[in-house]
Amino acid sequence: MAAAPPIRIIGIDPGLRNTGWGVIEQQGASLRFIACGTVHSDQSLSLADRLRQLFDGLSDIVHAHAPDEAAVEETFVNKDAKATLKLGQARGIALLVPSRAGIPVSEYAPNLVKKSIVGTGHADKDQLRLMVKVLLPKADPKSADANDALAIALTHAQHRGIKALTRALVR
Repeated sequence: MAAAPPIRIIGIDPGLRNTGWGVIEQQGASLRFIACGTVHSDQSLSLADRLRQLFDGLSDIVHAHAPDEAAVEETFVNKDAKATLKLGQARGIALLVPSRAGIPVSEYAPNLVKKSIVGTGHADKDQLRLMVKVLLPKADPKSADANDALAIALTHAQHRGIKALTRALVR
């Protein structure tokens, strides 16, 4: 019996200034690092132009790496409503780009990502970085945003079977 083909997963950590992305492949229990990075927007531009920069950058990455599935971190609400709204708009771009490419998108809460990767929902960035390095030894994230995106992709790799089963049962 032939092994199932690898599934390519893109994780996206949305942000208006910096949107992290990370691509991994999962084949059975095996995980392989593909690429990661950060899409930046120019703070001197209008909001519309910054969102277009994120859209164009993520579109190029999705086209280049051809993921089968996408995972996006959910927005946490903070005390600054204006910043939360801007983050939500960047998150909309992160959801739209893979969806327009026909890629199914799953969403994960920040605490679930930390719990899935580190074992506790209140892990700090250093703990998350260390565990991503353990799980993907060849990964080379140059920013916390790219590392977080890899953690989101890894979370999806752990939960994707459960999500598929849930979707099948709901039908």
